Amino acid sequence: MLVTAAAITAALLESGCSRGQAANANSPQQSVANSSTSPSEPALDLSSSQLSSIKIEPVGSYLFPVEKDAVGNIDFDEDLSVQVFPAYQGTILKTFAELGARVQKDQPLYTIKSPDLIQAESNLIGAAATFELTNKELVRVQGLGGIAEREKEQATSDQQTAEGALKAARDAVLVFGKTNAEIDQMIASRKTDPALVVRSPISGKVTYKVAQPGFLVQPGNAPAPYSVADVAIKWMLANISEAEIPFFHLGQQVQVKVMAYPDHMFQGKVSKIYETVDPNTHRVTIRSEIADPNDELRPGMLANFVIRVRNPVEATAIPANGVVREADGTMTAWITTDRRRFSQRIIKIGLRNDDRVQVLDGLRRGELVVTDNAVFLSNMLQAPPSD
Repeated sequence: MLVTAAAITAALLESGCSRGQAANANSPQQSVANSSTSPSEPALDLSSSQLSSIKIEPVGSYLFPVEKDAVGNIDFDEDLSVQVFPAYQGTILKTFAELGARVQKDQPLYTIKSPDLIQAESNLIGAAATFELTNKELVRVQGLGGIAEREKEQATSDQQTAEGALKAARDAVLVFGKTNAEIDQMIASRKTDPALVVRSPISGKVTYKVAQPGFLVQPGNAPAPYSVADVAIKWMLANISEAEIPFFHLGQQVQVKVMAYPDHMFQGKVSKIYETVDPNTHRVTIRSEIADPNDELRPGMLANFVIRVRNPVEATAIPANGVVREADGTMTAWITTDRRRFSQRIIKIGLRNDDRVQVLDGLRRGELVVTDNAVFLSNMLQAPPSD
């Protein structure tokens, strides 16, 4: 983390230290310090005890990822969300799943009293009665002697017609979701069952419910009594500047963090880049699909996402604690050749990642640099000289 050099009291200085340009120009120790440094680079000599407060390492390199970030919101994946309408009009009799409940495919969600089902079942019962009657008549005719062949043929035709009508009536009721066992029971009892069961078309979570007993529902007439979504995948919608559009592409890997789980990184990919740019904000929406197997993300959550938009860049770098932001806004680092005498150098920085800072100018690889508590030296430089 970059630190700001601030004034420090003379009490922080231990006896035996000398300050570069901040010290008296007539000091012999100061003259020695400046003998190996540029006149424009302030210098310090540290005592052994002061050296224990810092760390020194050679300037190295680091592979910096080139990333873009933005803020967005979590939402359900609408492509994996289903509004569960009944296939026929009716009034709700009973509901079986509450909002937020997990359901399996084909699990009953609610039942409705459907006039269409009642009509189909009434036709079934009538067809069954007709088939039974014509079947008995055929058996009776076949058992009689001396009866005309034409009468036998008529009885056979009536029985076959009734059998076909019964099969069609059974199929009509099967369309409503009734089982063959339920149909057989209906025929045997001669009673209709008006309850049409509406089942979940997918496995997932109930994300919306307005179903109540007595509620009139019709196919496709919003609002749907239930909505069920596969919550293993969520959407994250974020807005980026139109100038950044060329950096983003479908399929790019996305890393997402939310405040509720600060130590967990959710993984996903860019699934859509919207065509329209907001004329007021000049921003465009990017949609990402985020894996959420444990259903931890909630719609409406604020999320931060990072996308790696280019291949990583290898660059000269030092730890962030080796960089000091001075009072005038310049960035500095402290270098040494003998691990005792240190000079302050202005540097130019670039990318940052994992507490590493890219150095664009001012340091060479292999130079010895203070990598921890560099602000200690800058504070010493700013402190008034001790008597």
